[in-house]
Amino acid sequence: MLERSFPLAWVSGEISNFTRASSGHWYFTLKDDAAQVRAVMFRGRAQHAGFTPREGDKVEVRALVTLYAARGDYQLNVEAIRRAGIGNLFEAFLRLKEKLEAEGLFDSERKRPIPVFARTIGIVTSPQAAALRDVLTTLRRRAPHVRVILYPTAVQGEGAGLKIAQAIATAAARQEVDVLLVCRGGGSIEDLWAFNEEVVARTIADCPMPVISGVGHETDFTIADFAADLRAPTPTAAAELATAPRDAWLALLESHADDIHRAMRRRLSDASQTIDWLSRRLVSPASAITRDRLRVQALQARLGHATRTPLVEARHSLRQLEIRLAARQPDLAPLRGRIADHGRRLAAGLSVRLAQRRQALDALQAQLELLNPQRTLERGYAMITDAKGRIVRDPKQLHPRELVTMQLAAGSAEVGIASVQPLLE
Repeated sequence: MLERSFPLAWVSGEISNFTRASSGHWYFTLKDDAAQVRAVMFRGRAQHAGFTPREGDKVEVRALVTLYAARGDYQLNVEAIRRAGIGNLFEAFLRLKEKLEAEGLFDSERKRPIPVFARTIGIVTSPQAAALRDVLTTLRRRAPHVRVILYPTAVQGEGAGLKIAQAIATAAARQEVDVLLVCRGGGSIEDLWAFNEEVVARTIADCPMPVISGVGHETDFTIADFAADLRAPTPTAAAELATAPRDAWLALLESHADDIHRAMRRRLSDASQTIDWLSRRLVSPASAITRDRLRVQALQARLGHATRTPLVEARHSLRQLEIRLAARQPDLAPLRGRIADHGRRLAAGLSVRLAQRRQALDALQAQLELLNPQRTLERGYAMITDAKGRIVRDPKQLHPRELVTMQLAAGSAEVGIASVQPLLE
């Protein structure tokens, strides 16, 4: 009922009766001026606490209310512990993280890739820090050829955040390293707070070279971790992420060299076999010419045989066709006689028909000549037309004092009508 009724909650108090059992569990009493409560923190949670409480320490614990049935006492089952006052710092941490995240300072799109082979590595940390020794030891072991430049700064205390930012800005201005490590060993949230300051995060984000953050232990997270291009759980891990192990790469190069040597030997062996095969096929020019001459002669003989045989067969077929044509060819002499007779008869018929046509044409021409108006005019007749060019056939068409045209055989004349005398019936 206690566990269902009370969710996880933060409880503040003073450590008393602290005991660390051989099993790794922590047992202590959390008290203030008015009350106290037993508490237990099991080994799985205690090993991530980041510090070991001492008698009289002011702490804040995140705990679940439970009942220890053996004694009938209620107690706090502690999930997390921090020094008193960390709650305010944690809230400030969350507010700043939310602000910078909203600005896109932590976006993965702006993260820069870490170079595979860094020739020069910069380190931003305190010269007296144990983290520097761990990083240098790791670099000497993994990549002794890499040049290291230290940008010394305070990593804890008043104004440490501004000094860290200035060291990062110095490295950015010089641009003499391929990757920059921002390192510090483990500690409480107060100890690491310099890496939670806004100026440090913005300086890391503006740095032109990739930045690896290795601050605290694996469970520690700072604003610098989110702003960096890559977060390492520890300073040693940051050194490992920044370098490729030389021995491994040398071994890989030797392996590649062996593969290349084997491939070259295989290629040379194949080429040698090919040369041997080609040399067996290679013959002297005289032998090649003799062989080709024999081949040409054989081809010439085949060509002659191939051309003569179809010619003989064609001639034989032609003779057969001539015999068959002669047997089927008709006697043209009678047909030629008939054609000549028909020609003579056709010529005679055409002559008679032409004479008849000429006679008929002469008769029609004579009739046409008789009907020619000019011949009538030549016999003394005249043709009269009125002013509109119409032929006058009836006296009724004429009127006194009207001009008419008289057409004669040799010309025409205009005549005025004096009077009109119609034909009396």
